[in-house]
Amino acid sequence: MKQEHVLRVNNLKLKPDHSKEQLLLMLKKTLGLKNEYQIEYDVVKRSIDARHKPYIMYVYSVDVKKISKNGNNIDLKKFLKKNPNVMYVEKSIYEFPVSGSDVKRHISEDERPVIIGFGPAGMFAALKLSEAGMKPVIYERGDSVDVRQKKVSTFWDRGELDTESNVQFGEGGAGTFSDGKLNTVIKDPTGRIRDVLETFVRFGADADILCSNKPHIGTDVLAVVVKNIREYCESLGADIYFRHKMKDIEIENKHVRSITIYDSSSGKEFTRKCKNVCLAIGHSARDTFAMLYDKKIIMEPKAFAVGLRIMHPQEFINNNAYGNNIYNLPAADYKVTYKSVCTGRERGVYSFCMCPGGYVVNASSEKNMLAVNGMSYSGRDSSNANSAMIVTVTPEDYGYGTLDGVKFQRKLETAAYIAGEGKIPVQLLGDFKENTASTSLGAVSPCIKGEYKLTNVRSILPDYIAEAISEGVTGCDRYIKGFDMDEALFAGVESRTSSPVRITRNDELVSAGCHGLYPCGEGAGYAGGITSAAVDGIKVSENIALRLICLLYTSPSPR
Repeated sequence: MKQEHVLRVNNLKLKPDHSKEQLLLMLKKTLGLKNEYQIEYDVVKRSIDARHKPYIMYVYSVDVKKISKNGNNIDLKKFLKKNPNVMYVEKSIYEFPVSGSDVKRHISEDERPVIIGFGPAGMFAALKLSEAGMKPVIYERGDSVDVRQKKVSTFWDRGELDTESNVQFGEGGAGTFSDGKLNTVIKDPTGRIRDVLETFVRFGADADILCSNKPHIGTDVLAVVVKNIREYCESLGADIYFRHKMKDIEIENKHVRSITIYDSSSGKEFTRKCKNVCLAIGHSARDTFAMLYDKKIIMEPKAFAVGLRIMHPQEFINNNAYGNNIYNLPAADYKVTYKSVCTGRERGVYSFCMCPGGYVVNASSEKNMLAVNGMSYSGRDSSNANSAMIVTVTPEDYGYGTLDGVKFQRKLETAAYIAGEGKIPVQLLGDFKENTASTSLGAVSPCIKGEYKLTNVRSILPDYIAEAISEGVTGCDRYIKGFDMDEALFAGVESRTSSPVRITRNDELVSAGCHGLYPCGEGAGYAGGITSAAVDGIKVSENIALRLICLLYTSPSPR
């Protein structure tokens, strides 16, 4: 891990229509520099301060890497002032611990690392292992992104669901059909998070994500980026197979020996010997969870959250955030929370995966069940904002069996399918409060991918969740006046916020009781979004690479 020393300058405030030259002038002024000094800097964070409407400001944090005069570099510490907004910072620059030059002999087919799933976790694991010269083999149950996009569009237009290739399964994972949010609450002092963002930029994302305090890519750009990453991995020797699902795993003396793969294109199965498997299956691989449970892989139920998507006019959200927006600022987002007590037990109700200028999408992956998600294109230019309003549920609510959370999700999704007669069930908030089916729309027009039907969405949910959401949405009016407008629209059900299980692993990121199996990412219960899943994929790939290097150095070349 490299270290870089910089001057971090915070709290630089400028009007949204400022120029790059104005930012540089303010930076020099803050450091007390005259015009003859040259500065090399990076913008590391940009946020919007709209607390004093209509006086809206962009707020910057900048890392100054070099200050020079007449071609001579000057020690950065000399420019430290008695200013709390200027500090000397040691930054971590991420480096993968293994390089291609470390691979001293040919890697046999049995030794090649295997990755199950090509969502963010599997994709970044594949990328790092490919760059280290380890030629991973990746099996993804869904289609390549180009084919997948066509199938998802067909599903939204005609209701023809491919249970192996949909919003949940396929190249890029569930995040491909989302807002493409890259902000995360995890902390990683090694620089992995920055490396993830830089990687997205390297393969086609806008460089703005490197400084935005709430970076996003958008589903349209994300599809291009994941394809570029896949093609790059293949150019380095990785083999990536679509329509290939792991059906079985052979464990001998608590070690992985082989996996059985089903090729849904040919309808045939085959067995592959392997020693290291990165299990990046995603939060919706319910059949794989069941197979692992039958194989006695150690798993446990975990808390997750369920609820509904709520739609408001984006203009209403913008007006709340910015007031009179004369600067053409980006579509505004929000984050709201409320503690509900109406059910006799305190439950947190909160917004999740808020999509400015977005769409509610049919995100189903199983027949006769229906789940929704939120999605935005890079322009975030639809007429609606939508967000999940969700309530955390625990084994105390749904049962302590390992797969009881999966059963609970399926129960909700079956109810949603029935309520909407196969279409996304939609209800006005006012009718939801009265527990009455909606029969007509109001001022809010649905922005939805997939067919929808007006009905009683409240009937989908257990009473304690419905009542908590009703109280929570009303309570959030304190943050956004009018948030609980009767004509806001609910759509359901939001049931795939995170994995309902955790596949237990040790400090070396190996499955407890099964050497060579590395549970990884959101499906395994160790991430909650694109960036955190990608970071977890990198961490797992580090451990796999170091273990494989040890084996390559200590084992004779296979004949």
